[in-house]
Amino acid sequence: MNEAKVNLGPLNGHSVGRILKEAVRRAATEIRAQRLTFEAHVKKGYGGSMNDVFTSADKAAQEVYLRTFMECFPGCGVIGEEDSLSIPATAPVTAYFTVDPIDGTRAFIRRQSHGITTMVALVDQGEVISAYVGDISSDEVYGYRPGSKAVHRITNLDSFEPLNPAAAASANLDAVNGLLRDPVDIYGPETRALVQRFRNYEIMGSSIGAWAARLWKGEVSALLMPPGFETPWDSTPVIGISKMLNCVWLKPEAGQWVTYEPPLPLTPYRRPHDALIVHASGVKDGRLAL
Repeated sequence: MNEAKVNLGPLNGHSVGRILKEAVRRAATEIRAQRLTFEAHVKKGYGGSMNDVFTSADKAAQEVYLRTFMECFPGCGVIGEEDSLSIPATAPVTAYFTVDPIDGTRAFIRRQSHGITTMVALVDQGEVISAYVGDISSDEVYGYRPGSKAVHRITNLDSFEPLNPAAAASANLDAVNGLLRDPVDIYGPETRALVQRFRNYEIMGSSIGAWAARLWKGEVSALLMPPGFETPWDSTPVIGISKMLNCVWLKPEAGQWVTYEPPLPLTPYRRPHDALIVHASGVKDGRLAL
């Protein structure tokens, strides 16, 4: 039968989820295959200096995603990290994908055994309707399909565990386990004071996807980021999964931590303030329960 004449009816959320999980699996396979043979190159960072890096594995993994989108979702837009990839959606389609082929490229180059992920998200009408983060080292995937009411931790793509960060949330700061992206001394005074009230805290760099997953899994109960660049490929899947799990964003304002809505970036932009992400159960009337 002529492929163009096959009528399978409309795609549904289950179909989209299975296709995206398969794309994550194929991208992860490509990344692992290049662990000992990749080529590393310098590229321009978000601030304009030549201080960022990419590898042949980044390029190959992005091609895996792009091929999937072109074959399975013709008309959808794509925003990818490598080569400033930006393909607008074709009317009447309005949805677009974001792709971070390797989140934690420096960790990949160092051959770390953690902190390396591959991430994809699907956005339509200002909403992240599906997102997946694949952990290259643990072979786990975190994410949700369109129409789903739950985020799952998927082991080897065959064991599904619903995530519930509320189980580790606390309205009492002295019971909070925090996770910071950078050393505490580069944060603002409000954040430094807040961290001193936590029961304990850790610092973790590399992939922001692997970092945020520790909140999704309930290993920690608060995430803290200093001012820095937000990008479509890094921010979108983290925002999508975190919001699906009923997490909220706060920023310091007039001596308090107040909620705000994180924008979905179409291009990199610099967030000028510290950001705190916690489960909504730790917030009352739009403010952190201090």
